[in-house]
Parts: sequence; C-alpha cells; structure tokens
Amino acid sequence: MTGRFLGIALAGLIAAASATPAAAASWFELNFGLSGPRYDALVPLCDDRGVLIQIHSKFSHKEGEFWNSNLEILGIDRIREVAFRPWAGAPQAIPRRFCNGVARVSDGTKHAIHYSILENSGWLGVGWGVEWCVAGLDRNWAFNPSCRMARP
Repeated sequence: MTGRFLGIALAGLIAAASATPAAAASWFELNFGLSGPRYDALVPLCDDRGVLIQIHSKFSHKEGEFWNSNLEILGIDRIREVAFRPWAGAPQAIPRRFCNGVARVSDGTKHAIHYSILENSGWLGVGWGVEWCVAGLDRNWAFNPSCRMARP
C-alpha cells in the first residue's frame, strides 16, 4: 500500500513540475562556460618534429597492439601542406592543417600518408592532436576508401 501511495505521489510531482512554464536562463547560466569555442589557429607546421614523433609512435602502437605486426614508420619524406582551415565559410570549425607525405615503412615499402593537425584535440582537449592514415595500411578502414576521408 505504501509503495502504491509513493508511486502516485511521485507521478503527481512529475506532472506538476512539467506543467510549470519554462523560465529563461539566468545570468549565471548564460555567462558560465557557454561562450563557445575560441580558437587561435595555433597549429604546428607539417614537418614539426613533435607531429612526426606522434605519428611514428601511434602507428607503431596500433600495429603492435591491434594487428600483431612489428611494422614501424622509419621516416616521412616529401612532406607538404595541402590545406590550412579549408572551411573558410565556417569560422567556428576546429582549425586544422592538412598534410601529405611518403612514409617509409620497416618492411621496405613506401606508402602515401595523409594527416591533419588539429587545434585543441590533444588529450582532454589540451594542445594539438594528429589524425593520420597510411594508404594501404588502414586495416580498420577508418579513413576508407584509400585514406580519402583523411584529406580535406
């Protein structure tokens, strides 16, 4: 009997709360952390050592951990910038620099590599981050077809 009474009381409370008109956001709600993204377009260059080290490290980790492979990137040659902030009509888009190159892999092969460097996409949104794809070695098809989705 008590459970039934509590259920009816709870249903009545929910109905009463939903029947009240919605109020506008208070000053605090409008001004606390809701200002939107602020980007400075501070993104490293394509041949930045930190960017290349991050690509090398993440490639080796992915190959070893998920594909049971000992492949590594030995170097990236012919690095060039393809685009920087290609979405000019979208000023709130995350600033990113798109780059291409040729990756020399430890099995003696060379593959096209496409990567982008993004502002505020590092760990917990701090610093820059890198998204990359090595053509022919995108085993989970994250950027299929043939790394097309990693390009601008």
